[in-house]
Amino acid sequence: MSSAEAGDVFLRARGRTLDAFSSEQEREWKGPFYFIQGADPQFGLMKAWSTGDCDSGGDEWEQEIRLTEQAVEAINKLNPKPKFFVLCGDLIHAMPGTRWRKEQTKDLQKVLKAVDQDIPLVLVSGNHDLGNIPTAETVEEFCQTWGDDYFSFWVGGVLFLVLNSQFFYDASKCPALKQAQDHWLDQQLSIAEQQKCQHAIVFQHIPLFLCSIDEEDDYFNLTKAVRKELASKLTRAGIRAVFSGHYHRNAGGTYQDLDMVVSSAIGCQLGKDTHGLRVVVVTAEKIVHRYYSLDELSQRGIGDDLKELMKE
Repeated sequence: MSSAEAGDVFLRARGRTLDAFSSEQEREWKGPFYFIQGADPQFGLMKAWSTGDCDSGGDEWEQEIRLTEQAVEAINKLNPKPKFFVLCGDLIHAMPGTRWRKEQTKDLQKVLKAVDQDIPLVLVSGNHDLGNIPTAETVEEFCQTWGDDYFSFWVGGVLFLVLNSQFFYDASKCPALKQAQDHWLDQQLSIAEQQKCQHAIVFQHIPLFLCSIDEEDDYFNLTKAVRKELASKLTRAGIRAVFSGHYHRNAGGTYQDLDMVVSSAIGCQLGKDTHGLRVVVVTAEKIVHRYYSLDELSQRGIGDDLKELMKE
């Protein structure tokens, strides 16, 4: 696959928006629709986790290739088609500057290239994509490979915001980049706050919290101070839901009117959940979501009750 061909699929987030959707045509509510959320294909983690060497292991990712292929095949069979497919970070396991990174990236791009051309890919940056402490160089590498690290887009009257959550985790090596996202986010939230959209939804890799806004700090959430400030900012603007990954298990909770949705992985499971994807239905009044195992979605598709919601 040439870089030009790759760019057609993976570099669609440019100029802080997504060229798959026309903002002018998509600003009006046109009725219920749905999208698919996945997280953490993380090519290489299953081998690294099994050997107990998550820092330098991960020299095999055949299992992740098969699982991601199954996810793509399941999505492509869905009827009606989802509006888009969003992957909430940790696309591959190898950190910036480490072994296997190029090979894992190439193999993931090959699999994702098979996504139906009528189902746009929305790619979110995770800690393994940028490094736990991102730098200007690692952010630039991501942008050159996968597209912008943060951006917004409209679908059917709904405003979607994609955030770089590593800036909330530790931006000590790139403070100017964090400031730029903060400024941009304030501008986007002002649009949502003025109620110029049917709903507003956020995608990021690291959850605000796993169960409760008051839970203790953990590797898998943002610190209390950061999460409370960000959650308050989002709720004031009327954000309805934040969808994330990172935890490799299903979790979530609510804060005021905000639904924090943590989806388990396509790849390595760290709990009792199955490899899967989340189906998210957006109606005029609400956002309804359900996690499906890859097997269930492949064999049975979307539940009839969710299909009924899309007929409203």
